[in-house]
Amino acid sequence: MNDMRILVVEDERRIARAIKEGLEQESYAVDIVHDGEEGYNTARTDEYDLIILDVMLPSMNGNDICKKLRDDGSRTIILMLTAKDQDRDIVAGLDSGADDYLAKPFSFDVLLARIRALLRRPHETLGEMLQVEDLTLDPAAKKVTRGGTVIQLSAKEFAILEYMMRNPGRILSKNNIMTHVWDFDADILPNTVEVFITYLRAKIDKPFTTPPLIQTVRGFGYRMGDTL
Repeated sequence: MNDMRILVVEDERRIARAIKEGLEQESYAVDIVHDGEEGYNTARTDEYDLIILDVMLPSMNGNDICKKLRDDGSRTIILMLTAKDQDRDIVAGLDSGADDYLAKPFSFDVLLARIRALLRRPHETLGEMLQVEDLTLDPAAKKVTRGGTVIQLSAKEFAILEYMMRNPGRILSKNNIMTHVWDFDADILPNTVEVFITYLRAKIDKPFTTPPLIQTVRGFGYRMGDTL
C-alpha cells in the first residue's frame, strides 16, 4: 500500500481528473487544485511527497509557483507539466527549481514512470547541512551540534529533530511528526511524541543559555525556532 501524497495543480479539469483517477488506482493519495495562487498556498501549507505542476495556470504560472516554493525553503519534489516543449521553456522550468519536466501530450504510463523515478531518487537537498540559529544537523554524518557542542541523540530523536529542522518556523502537530517519523503501521500514541520532545529538549535546549529552539504552540503542536 502506497502512503505517498501527491498534489496536482492543473487548470484543465479533464486532464487533472484523469491524472487523479490513474494515480489513485496506483494507491497514491491525490489532491487537485485548478488555480495557480491556490496551488501555491496549498503546496505551502500542506505536506506532499510530490507536486505535479502545470506551467500555464490562472492567477500564477507554474514557474513562479515553483520558484516561490523553493524560495520558501520547500524541498518537495516538483514535476512540471506543459504544452510547451521548446528548450527555453524546459530551461525556465528547471531553473525555477523543478526536479523534472514532462511535455504534453504524454501517456499516463510515462507520467507514472517519471513519478516512480523521482520518488526513488535521493533528493539532492537531503544531504545538505541543516541549521536553525546555532543548532546544526548533518544528515549524512548523523551529527548534531549546538554552539559547537556535539549532542548525542538516539535514532528516533535524530529523525524527529531532522524533520523539525526541515520545517523551521512551521507548526507541526503530533500527527505530522508521527506520520513522518514512525512507520505507517507503528502502534504509537500522541503522548509518545511528547516523551521524545521532552528528551530532545533535555539535550538541545536545557544545557544551553541560548533561547530554547523547540516551542510548544498550545492546542496545535510544536515549532522549531522562530522564537517569540
